[in-house]
Amino acid sequence: MDNPEPTATTLADRLFQQLQDAIVDGRMAPGSKISEPELARIHGVSRGPLREAIRRLESSGLVVRRANVGARVAELTLEGLFEIYYVREALEGMACRLAAQHMSATEVADLRRLLDAQRREMEGREAPVYYQQGGDLDFHFCIIQGSRNRKLIEVFWRDLYSQVRMYRAQFGTAGPRVTHALTEHRHIVDAIADGDGELAELLMRRHIRQSRLNAQRQLDPRAAATAPAPTPNPNPTQDPP
Repeated sequence: MDNPEPTATTLADRLFQQLQDAIVDGRMAPGSKISEPELARIHGVSRGPLREAIRRLESSGLVVRRANVGARVAELTLEGLFEIYYVREALEGMACRLAAQHMSATEVADLRRLLDAQRREMEGREAPVYYQQGGDLDFHFCIIQGSRNRKLIEVFWRDLYSQVRMYRAQFGTAGPRVTHALTEHRHIVDAIADGDGELAELLMRRHIRQSRLNAQRQLDPRAAATAPAPTPNPNPTQDPP
């Protein structure tokens, strides 16, 4: 028997994923106009499922709609990037505290294997570049899931995750910060494995804060002229002076 035709919901889900990926990896450029007739023609779908997918992209912050302008791919801004960093510092810090209570030994071992694989991939490149993939291959997403807090997971997935991936894909992580970030990830996993939620939260907050400061130095010339470079902290259990 032939497979049934996909439902409108299934089509909307598929379109949402395809358009989200195209926006995140830059194939749909920031600020570009969303043409429903053109997208319907390219994807071979009717306007109904397409409009549902676009509404979901708006809810995710990847598409913006303005009067007399229409829908466009969201443009990346320094202000928007730093706002996300501040929210992530609080949200992911709490996720680490909860993950230390709830993640199983198997999940922690999976995190360690993920970090080992990411280090091997990074070391195989001529220049150190660190770009995390989405979903289960994303260290931060795995910890959010490990928190077992449904509301926290929902907020991160609905309001932040797509934008986080978009900024990552556009700006990435390169240079000395790459090695520091991977080392910080290992300290975080160690704290989670030890069941030390307080330390895990502190380390995640500091990790995201250092990433924000690094991005600010790279992307904001005014900050680059005034902000001191970070110094390695040999004792991860103590805040730098």
